[in-house]
Amino acid sequence: MSDMKHWRIEREADGLAWLVFDKAGESANTLSAEAMRELALALDEFERDPPKGLVIRSGKSAGFIAGADIGEFTQLASAADAKALVERGWTLFNRLAAVRYPTLALIRGHCMGGGTELALACRYRIVVDEPGTRIALPEVMLGIVPGWGGMLRLPRTIGPAAAFDMMLTGRPLSARRARQTGFADECVPPRVMENAARMKVRSGAPPRALPFLQKILNGPLKGLVAAQARKQVVKRARPEHYPAPYAILDMWANHGGNALAVPDGKPTSLDAIAASPTTQNLVRVYYLRERLRGFGKPENNIEHFMPKHLHVIGAGVMGGDIAAWGVLRGLTVTLQDQSIERIAPAIRRAAAAFKKKLRDDAQVRFALDRLIPDPAGQGARRADLVIEAIFEDLETKRALFAGIEAIARPDAVLATNTSSLRLEDIALALKNPSRLIGIHFFNPVAKMPLVEVVEGADSDPAMLKKGLAFVRAIDKLPLPVKSAPGFLVNAVLAPYMQEAMRCLDEGMAPETVDEAALAFGMPLGPIELADTVGLDVVVAAGQQLANAAAPPAKLMERVAAGQLGRKTGRGFYVYDKGKPQKNASGPAPDGLAERLLRPFLDAARRCVEQGVVADADLADAGVIFGTGFAPFRGGPLHYEQERGKGTA
Repeated sequence: MSDMKHWRIEREADGLAWLVFDKAGESANTLSAEAMRELALALDEFERDPPKGLVIRSGKSAGFIAGADIGEFTQLASAADAKALVERGWTLFNRLAAVRYPTLALIRGHCMGGGTELALACRYRIVVDEPGTRIALPEVMLGIVPGWGGMLRLPRTIGPAAAFDMMLTGRPLSARRARQTGFADECVPPRVMENAARMKVRSGAPPRALPFLQKILNGPLKGLVAAQARKQVVKRARPEHYPAPYAILDMWANHGGNALAVPDGKPTSLDAIAASPTTQNLVRVYYLRERLRGFGKPENNIEHFMPKHLHVIGAGVMGGDIAAWGVLRGLTVTLQDQSIERIAPAIRRAAAAFKKKLRDDAQVRFALDRLIPDPAGQGARRADLVIEAIFEDLETKRALFAGIEAIARPDAVLATNTSSLRLEDIALALKNPSRLIGIHFFNPVAKMPLVEVVEGADSDPAMLKKGLAFVRAIDKLPLPVKSAPGFLVNAVLAPYMQEAMRCLDEGMAPETVDEAALAFGMPLGPIELADTVGLDVVVAAGQQLANAAAPPAKLMERVAAGQLGRKTGRGFYVYDKGKPQKNASGPAPDGLAERLLRPFLDAARRCVEQGVVADADLADAGVIFGTGFAPFRGGPLHYEQERGKGTA
């Protein structure tokens, strides 16, 4: 059709039709208003001349469909505009689901949000078995709901339990997991995907039916299922902080998955969600994440750094976990420590992580084959990048890097994972100090998305670009920071935890202090966070970063007694199977949250003023993804700015 620029129709001789989505001028497909209008035109065409079957696929190498156009979402001026956007997709996908000819979504690469809802409106779904194939309904992460039919069709397709796991967390399915859950009818390799699509759509087979028990859970027992799911959501998110997951449960249980059917005025209505500051701030966080992702991308078609071999020195918890994460991202990793005996615990932890993540014995073996114990450090000669992750002793690090420089390839990146030492001091041991940068991970490596890429006074810009590219290549968020005590994340955390410790010295209970932070929206209270980091580490950070005149007394008492937190089973809390045993806590005193946050906010502002990060948005991004600062607040400096306007 000549008036369609984003979709094209290809018909085969036997009557099979292909509808190819290839968004003009874009690297990824998004369901903009114009793309949706053209999809409706294509359905008009098929209504006039019905095909024997229809396969919908992407014309992009980047993936199937990335979801709705987020830029259009940010331009909505009113709740009425939000309703119109939802109604557009709800009506169109219902129309697709009602066509009489068989339809199939052929999914290769990412399939997100509205793309998943489009696929659910098809009779069949085939996924391509590749690492990049991911299917998700991540709307909840933007503070919104999957209102184009996801709440209606996903529970009918895979059952409510699995559907809620996707819709309430944004967690994606891999290609194989999509087949196992029943989301996909088949999971096939790329070489046969088109023939598999042809055969399936021509088969005329009825859609896959839910097992009987799942039908009951999706029908008469809906209310009970929603109530149980709500209990789990309450453990993770308070309704006043994150209304979207509660809205999803209400819309499914009481309104047939139709967001438009919820009466205005209810806290789960589209009006309430559209007006919520949470939604606006989570969209802001989405753009902050995208900005961080942009730091590792190639520039101006210059040859991009694609590391293949990583050498990690130090097989402790941090170094071992960095090595394991690199292997999971496809790298070959050599892991160095003083002996095989010191490396062995890291290999065991990695094997357990691989088994849990990969769920396939052959894949676990392949991963372990790429994690190579290297007590002699020979891997440093061949590596594209070397990361040092040993204990924080300046002279030891200097000696280590002098030895590495002598054997490493001239183009290899030399990086330290130091959290407290100045790069300039470490680099004094190098003949060419410009080779050294910082690549600072956070614990636990597998869960923390942020990695600070640190520029020292002498760091070569080319090495920094390689460091950013490496972080992006292993699916982490790179944040460029300047070398300064604590960089960004530790610089804001240290005074925050020190203030919490002073509250304990004044007689407050740990539970009371933590509750104030939780009520504000932090993922962990500062006392539990200190226990998790390790109280000995908190003491060292306080001495170096918090400018404390005297260390907090109760903190020092715990450290002197060897009660260092979670790792010793006891700190300010006692830990049973890794979980803190807490006493009941009443409401926190008025003003306690503000008191705890004041040094946090002040430190974030100082980091911007001193040039540790380039601007306030990057400070917000780093603190959100590096500390878990309440995402629904939009970042510490944004929160402070909005509070000054009286809108926080």
